[in-house]
Amino acid sequence: MTDYQRVLLEIFEHVDYSRSRQIPYNASTYNLGRMRELCKRLGNPQDQYPSLHIAGSKGKGSTAAMATAILQAAGYRTGLYTSPHLHSFRERMRIDGELITQEQLIELWGHVRPIVRSLERTTTFEIITALAFMHFSRSHVGWAVMEVGLGGRLDATNVIQSQACAITSLSFEHTDLLGHTLSLIAFEKAGIIKYGNPVVVGPQAPEAISVIEDVAEQTGAKLWHVGDAHEHQNGSKKVPDWRWILHKADSSGLWLDIVSPDVKINDIVVPLVGYHQAANATVAVALVHTLRQSGIEIPVAAIRDGLAQTYWPGRLERLNEEPLIIVDSAHNGQSAERLEHSLQLFQYKRLILIFGASADKDIQGMLAVLAPQAAAILVTRSFHPRAAEPKTLAELAREIAPDVPVHVFDDAIPALELATSWADKEDLILVTGSIFVVAAAREAWRDISPGSLPPEDWAYQAEPIDGEFAPMLKDSSQHIPESF
Repeated sequence: MTDYQRVLLEIFEHVDYSRSRQIPYNASTYNLGRMRELCKRLGNPQDQYPSLHIAGSKGKGSTAAMATAILQAAGYRTGLYTSPHLHSFRERMRIDGELITQEQLIELWGHVRPIVRSLERTTTFEIITALAFMHFSRSHVGWAVMEVGLGGRLDATNVIQSQACAITSLSFEHTDLLGHTLSLIAFEKAGIIKYGNPVVVGPQAPEAISVIEDVAEQTGAKLWHVGDAHEHQNGSKKVPDWRWILHKADSSGLWLDIVSPDVKINDIVVPLVGYHQAANATVAVALVHTLRQSGIEIPVAAIRDGLAQTYWPGRLERLNEEPLIIVDSAHNGQSAERLEHSLQLFQYKRLILIFGASADKDIQGMLAVLAPQAAAILVTRSFHPRAAEPKTLAELAREIAPDVPVHVFDDAIPALELATSWADKEDLILVTGSIFVVAAAREAWRDISPGSLPPEDWAYQAEPIDGEFAPMLKDSSQHIPESF
């Protein structure tokens, strides 16, 4: 075991929400006082640079990536903190797009470890967040963009005093922890709003936006609404402050204008695929524009250049042309609906669905949307500890789509190999259900089709042992059917 692997194992030895649902979500177990004490003993590195904070159910990662790209294009040294990761733990902390190095992480952990061990019940995510704060401070970033891990109000990232924040679209997620209504979920997300600082809010259901508006009013935060210009011209009660005008969407991205009361930015190109990315791009632009209003220099050209250069793999990402292979990190019913809608941007004959999901996700909701569209379904799992058993997924898929053949695999590689052997050139192989099964499929495609991914792709940084995931045991006796 290398020193780097040993560090990761030590980090993940702590209380880890990502591996267990047995941890109550309340101010006692998710205690910001403990996180503040950890940061205090580290010298409060999170206060040594300005930051943006992004929460939401869907699109917060894409929005964070776009906002970061804009700041970087404007000439700022920029840190980006996201979770979870696709292939390597190092993805979680990036400086100007570069992953933290193994050596940097080892050195940081040597500094943080004795302080962590002097505190009681520090969680894995708190440790990782503190490491990111330290990395950004030592790297002298000009701006940091912080993605919330879970919720917002009690999230470890919420010790920052952000200059502005954003809340992307909300939907039902982590309902066992955040609440079973959109109002309760919105209350948790709105916990990142800071007194007197601006907040940008993506399109929301009425019950969610009502809660966010109340919190913004109580905190004196200026609230900016984001919405589709065309939809609101057709009878909606309230015209949003920030609007996108979509001119074109296809399998390579979006072409749009973004307008607000005091600015209009034309001819924007976003290389992320899917109609929903128009909302994410508008939230990112509005969020960055709040900084421009406070005197931070960010030229309009940097907004265009940054959006055009955004890199965020695993989201409606095309891995191959013939057959068409697409991976997407949809993880609940509404995400699956967005995915299905965006599949209209691609030309294909039959859909072969490779599906795997975490056991705590809305599996039935996702399969209800996607399974009836498929000519065949291959259920599998990632190597994440919370991955649902393929046999359970198969039972649900057969109930929802009884006329669609379903096959069970314990590993993504044979599932993808079989799908490609079945598929005609005009067919679509869709891999979805969670970010973890997308990662497994990308790594499988890396091995099945050497050289198909660019040399700098994170899949080449994949870690067989990283503390969070355990390698799966392959079932060599598994029956491989020759056809649907």
